[in-house]
Amino acid sequence: MEFSSVNIIDSLAAIILLSSFIGVASNRMLSLVRLFAIQSVALGLLALAVAYFADAPHIYLVAVLTLGLKGLVIPWMLLYVMDKIKTDKEVEPMVGIPLSLMLCGALTIVAFYITQPIIFTSGLVDTITKNCLAISLAVVFIGFFTMISRKKAITQIMGLLTMENGLFLAAISVTYGMPMIVEFGIFFDILVAVLIMGLFAFRINRTFDTVDTTILRRLRD
Repeated sequence: MEFSSVNIIDSLAAIILLSSFIGVASNRMLSLVRLFAIQSVALGLLALAVAYFADAPHIYLVAVLTLGLKGLVIPWMLLYVMDKIKTDKEVEPMVGIPLSLMLCGALTIVAFYITQPIIFTSGLVDTITKNCLAISLAVVFIGFFTMISRKKAITQIMGLLTMENGLFLAAISVTYGMPMIVEFGIFFDILVAVLIMGLFAFRINRTFDTVDTTILRRLRD
């Protein structure tokens, strides 16, 4: 059976959401980095599919940048930082994995509940990306949850990057991409942010011999 454009895009969006859930269930930072790379590749392929099926050639360049920068460069940078600081590879969540999965499932339901009226009132119901808006908001919620429920700086970086992937998916699903200058600016900001956060994690490790950000509470004493 041949896949339609909607089937292809929905399948890639499902991979993006599934990788977020697997990341929540993962207890190894190396797995988180690999899952982010997989999620970014799926996002880049989704952008390529949208560019092709929606006849939006300006998205091709953004898709290639997504595949190269988020699928290869940023994961390599994160692995490099992890190797340099010799950090413990365990995630150490503040919320247990079973409860985290339940909460993320609830957040996904909330995301679908919020976006359904928007899809029907804004005319998105007739587009090939009609199902991506709810998934994008769910990914943003899961990324934010990852940031606040993990102790280590590297895993919090992963949560921020997951949120950005969700926002990028939302931009693709609603408007078929943002103006090119805005997208280039976002890619540059992400790269700089990862560099700064990597340096931040390195300095935390040098000062406290750990990348557990809860140790920073001592500064208030």
